[in-house]
Amino acid sequence: MPAPRTSLPSTVAAIARVVVLEALRGRVAWLVAAALAVGLGLAAFSSRIAITETREIAAAVLGAWLRLAAVFVVALFVATSVLREQADKGMELVLALPLPRGAWLAGRLAGYAVVALATAAACGALVTLHAPLAAALAWGVTLACELLLVSALAVLCLLTVSQAPAGLGAVFAFYALARSMDAIRLMAANPLAAGEGAAGAWVGRVLEAIAFLLPDLHRFARTEWLVAGHAAPGDVGWALAQCAIYLPLLVAAALFDLERKVP
Repeated sequence: MPAPRTSLPSTVAAIARVVVLEALRGRVAWLVAAALAVGLGLAAFSSRIAITETREIAAAVLGAWLRLAAVFVVALFVATSVLREQADKGMELVLALPLPRGAWLAGRLAGYAVVALATAAACGALVTLHAPLAAALAWGVTLACELLLVSALAVLCLLTVSQAPAGLGAVFAFYALARSMDAIRLMAANPLAAGEGAAGAWVGRVLEAIAFLLPDLHRFARTEWLVAGHAAPGDVGWALAQCAIYLPLLVAAALFDLERKVP
């Protein structure tokens, strides 16, 4: 009697469920809770020492901390999860089944997306203590987009490098460059830098080309939204558009690397 055939959607859902269970058993929820508690402590401390605009200062400190902590926790979880899957030969076992190799990748990415969205929701809910609901909602939505990009980037880097230090280093280097690219371009456009002649012009062109290829992460989850109490609809729409463009590109690159490396 032939074994029942497993459908592709059910396989993807099963892999995603395993990832979510891995996050729960791996104490990711405790890490997020610890980050939230530290953020509350920092916000309370900063509001106590501030003389004026205590709400704005607390919101700025809390938003900046939660954004960095969420990126670190999600990237670390994705990296360790992919490496553990490779070390335990779980990926080879799944790919040995009569299913497309993209099913494994889709299931893992779906599970990581659940973790990223849950983390962003928790952070967004916490900032409502010091920021208006509209600003916190815009901040949380764009933070979710940022965490989705970081998750896909971590999968790509760890599939390519297969070493935790190098993979995480690549993820954080890409993230730091994308976050600071706007400031780097402003410094390169300084009149002192522009006075260097042809070399300065070439540096400016190279920086513009790099900025064109990178997502504008400096426009995601901006702290000034929490301080001002509102976000421009164009900024939120731009972040959503950036996520819609770069997320499929990162997934496609990860799938290409998976097809190339796995026999």
